Amino acid sequence: MKLADIETVRSDGQRHRMSAEEWKARQELACAYRLFDHLGWHSLIFNHITVRLPHEPNHFLINPFGLMYREVTASNLVKVDLAGNIVDGNTYPVNRAGFVIHSAIHLSRRGDAHAVMHTHTNAGVSVACQRQGLLPLSMEGVAFQGEVAYHDFEGISLDTGERERLIENLGDKYAMILRNHGLLTCGPTLADAFFTMFRLECACSSQIGAQSGGADLNLVGKSLQVKTSQQMKNAAGHGNTGQMLFEAMSRWMVDKDPGFLH
Repeated sequence: MKLADIETVRSDGQRHRMSAEEWKARQELACAYRLFDHLGWHSLIFNHITVRLPHEPNHFLINPFGLMYREVTASNLVKVDLAGNIVDGNTYPVNRAGFVIHSAIHLSRRGDAHAVMHTHTNAGVSVACQRQGLLPLSMEGVAFQGEVAYHDFEGISLDTGERERLIENLGDKYAMILRNHGLLTCGPTLADAFFTMFRLECACSSQIGAQSGGADLNLVGKSLQVKTSQQMKNAAGHGNTGQMLFEAMSRWMVDKDPGFLH
C-alpha cells in the first residue's frame, strides 16, 4: 500500500485548493520527516528535507521553522520559490540556512534532484570532521567510494553566494559530505534520496564504530571498491530497491501515527 492509496481529506478544504500532485508530494514529504524523527536523524527544529513540486520546477516544499519533525504534517509544510519567497500564505517562517543549501541543489539539478535531504547526525558530522572523509570499511562505505562529493566548511550557510560552490562541488553526485558540517543526499524522488541517505548514514556510523574499537582497520582495495560501487548502482537503479524501502517505511510511519497525512 502506498500513501496515495490512503484517503485523507481536511474539513477546511485545503486539500481541494491544490493539485492532487501537490497533495501527494506533501504527504510523502511529511512522512519522510516523521521517519527521520523516528530514526533520530533530526537536529531538534533544524535541518531539512525538501521536495520540488511536480509541474512547478521553481517551487519546493520545506519544513516550517520552529516545529519538530514529529510535528510536521502535509498541510503545514511551507511552499517557497527559488528566491526564498513563501508563496502559499503559510505564516511559519523558513530557516535561512536551509533555504540556501536546498535551493542551490534544486536550482542546479532540475532534472534529477527533486528531493534533497540534509542531516547533522553524530556519525555523519564525525566523519565530516575527518580529513580523509569516508573510508572503504563497511560494505556501504566501500560502495560510496568515488560516489561522494565534498564541500568545504564556510560557516553557517546564510550567504546565497555559497550556492555556487555547493553546486560546483556536488557536480553529478547524489551524495555529499559537507566538511565539519554534515551529510547531504539528493535524488529524482524522495525514495531515491532516502535510500542514499540511509546507506550514507550506515557507512558513517560503521566507520566511527570501527575506529573507536582501536584495532587495525581493514581497508578494502580499489578493485573491490569499483565492483561494489557498480553492484550498488545496479541494485538501486534496476531493482527499484529504494522505492520498495520507502514504501515499507511509509507503512510503518502510518501505523505509528497517520496524523502527518492531514
